[in-house]
Amino acid sequence: MKTRRNFIKKAASALAVAGLLPLAKKSMAGEVKITGTLVHHVYFWLKEPKNEAHKNQLVKGANELLKIKSIKMSHIGFPAGTENRDVVDHSYSVSYMVMFDSQADQDAYQVDPIHLKFVEENQHLWNKVIVYDSVN
Repeated sequence: MKTRRNFIKKAASALAVAGLLPLAKKSMAGEVKITGTLVHHVYFWLKEPKNEAHKNQLVKGANELLKIKSIKMSHIGFPAGTENRDVVDHSYSVSYMVMFDSQADQDAYQVDPIHLKFVEENQHLWNKVIVYDSVN
């Protein structure tokens, strides 16, 4: 529990630094919750998952996407070493998560030239992409 509380404190500090503290609110249990956002979470399965050059190219491209002004928060990651359970999917190669203030910001992101260039230059690397968008 202490580790979770430390994470929450650090996340709240990061939000404050990023100017997003108004999006973070404490719940009745004292946990920080991010509100008023649209979360866009993309999972990529590379055609050649063991090809580090391809993975590095995809991550480099994902980092370029972060130049898009409507993005408020981001995370690029890889499958964690958590235990294998029926509900955990470790099969993807790269995960890319960004947050927006609104649906309009996410819509603008989709047609931004940086995003269009990313897809054009990198789509040959993956054989599967799944997107989960959520709002609260």
